[in-house]
Amino acid sequence: MIATCYLKGVSTRRMNDLVATLGISNLSKSQVSRMSEELDEMVADFRNRPLDPGGHAYLSCDALTIKVREGGRVVKCSVLLATGVNADGYREMLGMHAATAESNASWKGFFQDLKARGLRGVFLITSDAHEGIQHAISEVLPDASWQRCRTHFAKNLYEKVPKTQWPMVSAMFQTIFQQPDAQSTWAQAHEVVDLLEPKFPQVAAYLEESLDEVLAFTAAPKPVWTKVWSNNPTERLNREIRRHTDVVGIFPNRESIIRLVGAVLAEQHDDWIQQKRYMSLSALEQTKHLMHRTGDHHGDYHQLTA
Repeated sequence: MIATCYLKGVSTRRMNDLVATLGISNLSKSQVSRMSEELDEMVADFRNRPLDPGGHAYLSCDALTIKVREGGRVVKCSVLLATGVNADGYREMLGMHAATAESNASWKGFFQDLKARGLRGVFLITSDAHEGIQHAISEVLPDASWQRCRTHFAKNLYEKVPKTQWPMVSAMFQTIFQQPDAQSTWAQAHEVVDLLEPKFPQVAAYLEESLDEVLAFTAAPKPVWTKVWSNNPTERLNREIRRHTDVVGIFPNRESIIRLVGAVLAEQHDDWIQQKRYMSLSALEQTKHLMHRTGDHHGDYHQLTA
C-alpha cells in the first residue's frame, strides 16, 4: 500500500493519516522510501531492457534538477531523460540517468548506455542547449543531427531584445516556422535576419549563427516538423515527474530518485504504447529513405542549408 501511494505522489503527511488507522504512527520520508524498495526490481528491468531493434529515428532529450542529500548536505542532482519514436511510430521512454551534473561526460555516458541497449538508426535529436550535449551526440551518435528546441531558443532571443520590441521580433521569428517547405523556411529565416540587422544587429547575428541548430528539423520529412522542432511534447511528462518529486522535496539518496522517477517513466511508457501512433509509418519510411539515400543524412542537411 505504501509503495502504491508513493508511486501515485501521495504526500508523507497524507500517508501518515492513512496508516494511522492501522496503528502505525510517525511515518517518516526515509521509512516511506524503504517501504517502496519493492519498486526497484521493476524499475531496473525497465531501465535495462533491450531497445526496439527496429531503431528510433527521432529522440527528445531533457534534464531535470532534483535535490538530494549526499555526504551530509543537500545537493542538486541532474536526471537525464530520453524519449524516442520507434519503428512502428509509437513514443517510448528510452531511459534515464542520474548524474552529479550536466556535462559532456554525463551525456556521453547516457548515450553510450542507450547504444549498448540497442539504440540505432537515430536521425535527429531534439533538446535544449544542455551543457555538453552537442559534443556527446557527435561522439556517440555521429550520424545524428541536433535540433535546438525552438521554444527555448525564443526565450534566449527574448533576453536580447528590449521588452517593448519583443512582440514585433517574436512575430517575425514565428514566420520562419510557417513556411510550406525547407527552402522557403531557410529563405524566410535569412529575410528575418536582414530585417533585424539595421535596428537589432546583435539579435540578427545571434539568430544567424544559430540557424543550423534551430532549423535542423528541415532535413526531416514535413509531416514530423511540428513534433521535432521543439521539446514541447515532453513538457507534460516533465510536469508529471515534478508532480511526484515536489511531494518528496529533498530525496534521501540518489537511489530513491531513480526509484520514483523510474517508476513514473515506466508507467508513462506503458500509456504511450497503448495510445495512437505518434508519427505515421509513411513519415518514418521517408526518413529511412533519406538516411539510406545518402548513407549519411548530413548530406541532405547541408544541401538544404547551402
